Amino acid sequence: MAGKALWSGRFEEGMDEGTLEFTSSLDVDSRMAFYDIMGSLAHVRMLKACRIIPEEDADAITKGLRELAQVLKDGKLDMDYTLEDIHTNIEVKLTAMIGPAGGKLHTGRSRNDQVATDFKMYLRDAALNAVDAIDRLIASLQDVAKNNAETVLPGFTHMQHAQPVTLAQHMLAHAFRFGRDADRFMDAVERMNKCPLGSAALAGTTYRIDRKLTSDLLGFRDPTENSMDTVGSRDFVTELAFDASQAAISLSSICEELVYWSSQEFGFVTMDDRYSTGSSIMPQKKNPDICELVRGKTGAVIGGLVTMLVTTKGLPLSYNRDLQEDKRAVMDSIQTVTDCANIMAKVVATMKVNDGNMLEATRKGFINATDLADYLVTKGIPFREAHGIVGEAVRFCESQKIALDDLTLEQFKGYSPLIEEDVFTAISVKACVERRDSYGGTSPASTDVQLAISLQELFDRETAVRQKDMLFEKCWDVLLNQ
Repeated sequence: MAGKALWSGRFEEGMDEGTLEFTSSLDVDSRMAFYDIMGSLAHVRMLKACRIIPEEDADAITKGLRELAQVLKDGKLDMDYTLEDIHTNIEVKLTAMIGPAGGKLHTGRSRNDQVATDFKMYLRDAALNAVDAIDRLIASLQDVAKNNAETVLPGFTHMQHAQPVTLAQHMLAHAFRFGRDADRFMDAVERMNKCPLGSAALAGTTYRIDRKLTSDLLGFRDPTENSMDTVGSRDFVTELAFDASQAAISLSSICEELVYWSSQEFGFVTMDDRYSTGSSIMPQKKNPDICELVRGKTGAVIGGLVTMLVTTKGLPLSYNRDLQEDKRAVMDSIQTVTDCANIMAKVVATMKVNDGNMLEATRKGFINATDLADYLVTKGIPFREAHGIVGEAVRFCESQKIALDDLTLEQFKGYSPLIEEDVFTAISVKACVERRDSYGGTSPASTDVQLAISLQELFDRETAVRQKDMLFEKCWDVLLNQ
């Protein structure tokens, strides 16, 4: 027979075991046990301060909750799976420890606002952990950029050779992209950082509670403004599911490149043995499996976003049990992104850059064609006309299986008499890169500026994360020890 639910007084019979199994969320929401205890500690502290429950009962509840927190920390908090969720488990265990006073803990709150509060606290930490992991990857990319300011390789559009770029710029392109991913998580944490506790089931409570006190005790910026919106909305969950999906897409993008770059056809990088695997039948193989797995995990992360969008589509206000299904998808998605970013930081930091192969590849695909057109423009030829001239030269070189650099000055003059000996300097790969010194460009001078900006952004974000972590740790210390 199933254990008693907190709401069982309304019913003559207990739940069928199948009903309990179907409705239970304990396997997922048990991850929020710590936050449930913290929320309860803040709530009872507020109830005591507002004189809503007797001081001796509040003290007994606080003592019991602190003991449960220690049991949880020691890994000895056993869950009763005849109870439907973590919130019921904590309250039942508390009441068994201290007696009927435990039943006063739920005064002035509902599981609706309790769940929303626990989940927000869980997601705050999960999102900040994801930011930490992404920032570690960014730091690895920055290190590669620092060491490869003058390493030249083909830049691609449509996966075709386009123009020469430096590896520094290519790595920083990923770093800025991941920086935006991390910033999105930070923005979401700030936006969701309002405390639901005290909203009760949907309409608020008749007790003279102090929601601002509860909010402050739990490290929230403010209480939420509308109790119906508080318990019935999960846009903060969907936003984080999107943030995780976008970060996963960024991870998949760099992994796609590294899979190509580590192939024999490219040979741009060599993966460290510690982050590669072999074949059970082909002894020569060295496979970039980490990158492939990260790329593969993106599908599940995006699936989490789709789950949230479909789950919340068309839900009327206020709370609906559908919202029980909001946790697993986003919890798993954020954890997946965190794990992937952590290991990719190591992959990037340890890969060997084969700069010679990168430079050799720039001789293919006529990636200095734009620079030849720009050279003609400096001689007074309109760009559109110069574009056509260079197109003819490229077509000839393709037919002869040679590069533009291989043309003689006489052959160049056949396309335009304005071309002089200085054309060979103008279309050298090194010159092509160094001349692109516009803000955000690929020249070493430009990428030095980009690197400085990226480093500052990383420092600012790491500082912000540390400040939030310290605030939350201070809150937990107050609730557990003071």
